[in-house]
Amino acid sequence: MKDYKEIKNFDELIELEHGKIGAESRNKYEEGAQMFIVSEMLKAARKDANLTQEQLADKAGTKKSYISKLENGKGNIQLSTLIRIFEQGLNRKIGLTFL
Repeated sequence: MKDYKEIKNFDELIELEHGKIGAESRNKYEEGAQMFIVSEMLKAARKDANLTQEQLADKAGTKKSYISKLENGKGNIQLSTLIRIFEQGLNRKIGLTFL
């Protein structure tokens, strides 16, 4: 059983649960967290644009099932596809930050 008494912040909790940055478990966790964030941003942007998944898919040149997978964090997305969905489908720009 893990000892949570000494945990002072979220970063320490993540390190306890998934290891230090670079550990396989930590990398999987971080990847899943980023996909969740992207999926929620996509869902919110689509709803703000008053589009159905099918309408967005048509505008972005993809399929409704693909949009659904992305919004549910199940899909594996290429950067070029993500840009096309946001720029062509939602008329929004994407900015990237590398840390």
